[in-house]
Amino acid sequence: MSRRELLTVLALAAGFGCSTPDDGTVRLTSGTAVASSDPADQPPVAVNPVSPVEYPAALREQGIEGRVVLRLYADSRGTVVAESCKVAESSGYPALDSAAMTGAPKLRFSPALRNGRPVAGAFLQPIHFRNPRTRSTPQ
Repeated sequence: MSRRELLTVLALAAGFGCSTPDDGTVRLTSGTAVASSDPADQPPVAVNPVSPVEYPAALREQGIEGRVVLRLYADSRGTVVAESCKVAESSGYPALDSAAMTGAPKLRFSPALRNGRPVAGAFLQPIHFRNPRTRSTPQ
């Protein structure tokens, strides 16, 4: 089992869903980042047990959902460099984009690996805002 698979299994076993405890609405896709142009063998993997990204209450109450894709840069320890956070793909809702940007510096990752060694690099991280009242099946 690769290090990435092991981290994913451990995160799932620990109840990882990157959701807020009160409404379970914000999650990071599969706990893994989308690879970018960085030639790392394995991209960073999200390790927060609970997402620091807060779903804007007004949008949640209105049933507004969306996906924001952030371009982040994490150092070789997996720490997000706050100044690097950019919206790569907007949700179409400025409040969701802003909430993703506000929570991004608090995200924690295992570092990207190249040849088995931790490396710094840029990557894309999707953040989904899903209203629990409109969800038909748990994800």
